[in-house]
Amino acid sequence: MRILARTAACAALGLILAAAGPAESPVNVPEPDGLYTGPPRGYTPATLQGATVIDLKGLEALLPEAPVLLDVVLADRRPAGLPADRPWLPTHRSLPGAVWMPGAGGAPLPPGQEAAFLARVAELTGGDKGRPVVTFCRPECWGSWNAGKRLVAAGYTRIHWYPLGVEGWQDDHETAAVKPDPPWDAASGTPER
Repeated sequence: MRILARTAACAALGLILAAAGPAESPVNVPEPDGLYTGPPRGYTPATLQGATVIDLKGLEALLPEAPVLLDVVLADRRPAGLPADRPWLPTHRSLPGAVWMPGAGGAPLPPGQEAAFLARVAELTGGDKGRPVVTFCRPECWGSWNAGKRLVAAGYTRIHWYPLGVEGWQDDHETAAVKPDPPWDAASGTPER
């Protein structure tokens, strides 16, 4: 009797879920009107209005133009239970030549941090809003989408979003150990990593 009751309950739940429609997939995630302020990891849109979405071949084709490569992967945090006298030496690997600005894709950013982000990108591009800039993070990371969206809103015309991130690069290429960009690190007040 219990087995029949469980089977009936599971069938009813299945009908309810089926009636609700399919779960959102990476293909049909709509772009938010502004910056995305939800959890930093999750399905992202397939588009970024005002920017070009590129895959690995697109990134490889763009490299001869010397784009600014902006890595916005969050920094690893020191484990909570690690004693203070134990060394904590995390290494972040990224695309060779990338500028690592941990957390620069967060939303919202305090106004001072947002201004520091835009000022640093202006320095990196030599003030040329037509210079190609590639934003990336990890797969299914909203940070690089937000960073690209910020730059499009600031008038940059050649923003390229690389949603495959570091992992998509390292499938075919070597990575390099990078440190946080010193001007960004100082402006962002990043907590100890």
